[in-house]
Amino acid sequence: MNADFFAAIEDIEREKGIPREYMYDKINQAMLAAFKKDNPESADNVFVEMNEEKKKINMYVQMKVVEEIEDPGTEILLDTALRYNKKAKVGAVVNVPVETKKFGRIAAQAAKQVIIQGIREAERGMIYDEFTSKEHEILTGVVSKIEPRTGSASIKISSNSEFTEAMLAANEQIKTEQLTEGDRIKVYVVEVRKSTRGPQVLISRTHPGLVKRLFELEVPEIFDGTVEIRSIAREAGSRTKMAVYSGDPEIDPIGACVGPKGGRVASIVNELGGEKIDIIKYSDDPCEYIAAALSPAEVISVELLDEPKTCRVIVPDGQLSLAIGKEGQNARLAAKITGYKIDIKPESEA
Repeated sequence: MNADFFAAIEDIEREKGIPREYMYDKINQAMLAAFKKDNPESADNVFVEMNEEKKKINMYVQMKVVEEIEDPGTEILLDTALRYNKKAKVGAVVNVPVETKKFGRIAAQAAKQVIIQGIREAERGMIYDEFTSKEHEILTGVVSKIEPRTGSASIKISSNSEFTEAMLAANEQIKTEQLTEGDRIKVYVVEVRKSTRGPQVLISRTHPGLVKRLFELEVPEIFDGTVEIRSIAREAGSRTKMAVYSGDPEIDPIGACVGPKGGRVASIVNELGGEKIDIIKYSDDPCEYIAAALSPAEVISVELLDEPKTCRVIVPDGQLSLAIGKEGQNARLAAKITGYKIDIKPESEA
């Protein structure tokens, strides 16, 4: 029985990756809990001895050898003690073996629960550690269920050998996207939290970080740091503005992101369901940066005003609606990416 027991622990370590020392500790706790349930009077004197080499588990109660018993839970007569230790004498302490098969049904059930709970906790801990290391990264998941009432999608995500279910809330989904069960999608891991039901992985398809990570995967120059993404402003499903920069004058950061024949940016647009992506050149000169941010509109001039982070931009009359964008989107994203309040005026008014 003991040999089978140790073999089972090895199987758990191999299959689930739970260290055997952790399992030994939980089994030790379980056996002690079972003993204490049936023998509360000896609860403080019991210990478990595990010998992995000999494949044996023994449990003992430490009893004091006395001439007359006053406390049966902690004391033993000399005649009885000599059965366990031939050198026993009055005043000494002997280890009396416990027959674990005599544990009551309730005690055995309690021990089983401790072991099962221990395995669950270990698995949750491993999942938490694995997915915490993937915070702010992209993972590929499979849509396993759509909640018809809320529109939330349950996504099965994996990292190395660990799997878990994560909920993609309706407000974290791209509005123009229609998810169905079985779809494979890329999600951005926003945060991993501990909860009573195990690790909770918060994922998103609308987070600007998703766009950043997709470009890192697609553009070698961003991955190796030759081109930097300085800022991203996004309205998921509709439009994104991304400011890029390169310290190497030989490298065109916008061209690197667009790729040959627009192939790099096209694959990202495709992944995001047709979301438009404006790639602009970052500049330390706020006027130059603001003018670039209002692309594709032409800008005549940018004037910084006395109020902090506020500017006035003059555009040709025919470019006003393009600068503002549909429902103000272009101006809104330009303000978000630059951090400036932008007052756009046509040339005729200026």
